[in-house]
Amino acid sequence: MLDISSRVRVHVETLLAAQNDMGVCDAFQQYAPVWKPDTMNAPHPPKVAGIDSTVPTPAHTAPPAPPAPGAPSVPGTAAVPAPHSPAPGTLLQDRLAGWVSDLTTLHELTERLSRTSALDTALHELLRAGATLVDAPRGLVALDPADGLGPRTSLGLGLGRADLGHLETVPRGSLPYDTGGTAELVRPDLLAEEGLDPRHREVAVRLGYAASYALPLVTGSAGRLGAAVWFYDEPAEPNERRRHLAGLYVRHATEHLARLLEVERTRACVATLTDGLLPTRLPRVPGVQLAARHRTSARGGGDWYDALPLPDAALGLSVGSVTGSGPGAVAAMGRLRASLRAYAVMEGEDPVAVLSDLELLLRLTEPARSATALFAYCEPALRRITLAGAGHSPPLLIGERRTEFAETSVSAPLGMLACWEAPSAEVQTEPGETVLLYTDGLLHRTGDPMDRAFARLHAAATGVPRALRHDPGAVADHVLRTVLPDGLDTADSEEDVVLLAARFD
Repeated sequence: MLDISSRVRVHVETLLAAQNDMGVCDAFQQYAPVWKPDTMNAPHPPKVAGIDSTVPTPAHTAPPAPPAPGAPSVPGTAAVPAPHSPAPGTLLQDRLAGWVSDLTTLHELTERLSRTSALDTALHELLRAGATLVDAPRGLVALDPADGLGPRTSLGLGLGRADLGHLETVPRGSLPYDTGGTAELVRPDLLAEEGLDPRHREVAVRLGYAASYALPLVTGSAGRLGAAVWFYDEPAEPNERRRHLAGLYVRHATEHLARLLEVERTRACVATLTDGLLPTRLPRVPGVQLAARHRTSARGGGDWYDALPLPDAALGLSVGSVTGSGPGAVAAMGRLRASLRAYAVMEGEDPVAVLSDLELLLRLTEPARSATALFAYCEPALRRITLAGAGHSPPLLIGERRTEFAETSVSAPLGMLACWEAPSAEVQTEPGETVLLYTDGLLHRTGDPMDRAFARLHAAATGVPRALRHDPGAVADHVLRTVLPDGLDTADSEEDVVLLAARFD
C-alpha cells in the first residue's frame, strides 16, 4: 500500500464523487500525487478478478466506534481514547490500491485474450474472464455480425448444447441479450418482471437462472458483432465497479474478436476458392476405384489432385504442389492444373512430354514460381501405370503381398532448370492393389525429418486392416489418421495435404 505523506492536499469527498463520473485512468491522472511515494510498506491487496474467484471491494480504514460523550464507563474496562478521524492520505492509499489491483487484473485478462489465435478460443476466453469480473457462474456469447457475412454461432459457459437450444426457442425480443443492441442489459430479477414472455420464464426455470447481465459486442470499424450475457442463479446484479471493469474488458475483447473474425472469413474464402478449383467429383472408369482426400492449409496452399478419363479407356492421374501460399498460389495452382489436363488429353500416353509442356508453360507464365508434379498414365485393363515425376515423392503401392514405394527417377521440380527432362517409369500392379499418390504436405505436417516421415507413411500403409483394403477411401482415411494423429490433419498448418488413392480390380 502506498505510504503517502499527510502533506498531500486532496479533497477526499471530491475524489470519491469523481470515481462515479470518470474512469480509473482519468482519476489517476487528476488526483494522483506528482511526486514518488516515500516507501512501499504494506503487502499488495488480493487481485480483484481474473485469478481469485471473488472480487472484494477495497476496504477503507475505519476505527472502532467510540462511546458517546458523557456515557458512563464500564467497570473493569480501560478508558477509550478520543477517536481521530482517518487522515485523507489513508483513504487515498486505499483508493489507489484498489485502482492498481483493478488495472493489474485487466492487464492479465487482456494479455490472456491476446494470446488466442482462433475465434472459438477467444470467445471461450471472453466468457470465462467476463464471468469472473461480474461474479456469475454461467454465460453465453452470441455471434451475429451486422454485415450478414457470418459466421453466426453461439457458445456457452456452463451451458450444454441442449441448454443453448432451449434459449434459441425464446422469442428474440424477450431474450436476456440483444445481438442488435448497443447498450448493456441488466435484468436483476427475471422471474419477478411483469410481462415476462412465458417461454422465457419456462426456459429460465428449466435452466435455473434468475438474473442476467448482458453487454453488446460493438466496434467502431466492424460495427456490431453480437452480444455476451452472464447468468446468476439467484436475483442479483453486478455493482457499478464490476460493470465498469467488465465494460472496459469487453470493449478490448471485441476489437480482438473483430480481427479474428476477419481472419476466419479470409480462410473460409480461400478454402472455398481452392475447393472450386479442384474436382467436384471423381470419374467412374471400369477397372479402377478412386478416392481423394484434401486438407487446405490455414493460408491456402497450392496443392492439387486430378483424375481425367482419356481415350482408349485410359485414365490420367496427377498430383502436384505450387510453391507459396495464399490466393496467388491458389490461382497459380488452378492455371497449372487446367493446363495439365489439356496436355494429358493431347499426349497423355507420354507422361514425360506432359510434364515437359507444363514446365515450359510455368517458365513462361510463372517465372517466379516452381512446382512439383507427378503424372500417371493408367491402363486399367492391363493394370499398368506409366508415370513421370518432377521433384515429387514416389507413389506407394499397397497390396496383400507388398507395401512399397514405386521406383521413379530423381528429377528437379518444374521451373528449377533451364530445361526439365526425366525418364518415365512403369509399374505393374496386381489385382486388388491400391496406388496411393500424395503431396509433400502429408510428410511435412508430421514435423519429422523426411526419412522418418517416409517410414511413418510406410508403416501406416502396412497397417491398413485387411477388411478396409477393398475400399480406397477407407485406405486413404486410415493412412491420414495414422500419419497425422491427434487432429494434425485438421490443425492449422502452412502445408496442404492431398491423397489420391486408385484401387485396381
